[in-house]
Amino acid sequence: MNIHKRKMIAPVVITVVGVVYFFFYFVCLITTTDSMICRILMGIIPLSLIVVMLAVCMQRIREINEGEEDDLGKY
Repeated sequence: MNIHKRKMIAPVVITVVGVVYFFFYFVCLITTTDSMICRILMGIIPLSLIVVMLAVCMQRIREINEGEEDDLGKY
């Protein structure tokens, strides 16, 4: 297995777990509230967290592919 592919496993697994968790949280919030305004306002947070987690994972995969495995070395 390529060394870069091995380093991609952890970010992808954490992202999948987080997205599944926030998706089920979103579904629970939507199904338990009565007001449509409350559903929209409470649903925005989990959906935005899903989008952010996916964006961060894609950015991390790009960094690994470019050879920047240790991004803390920049600081």
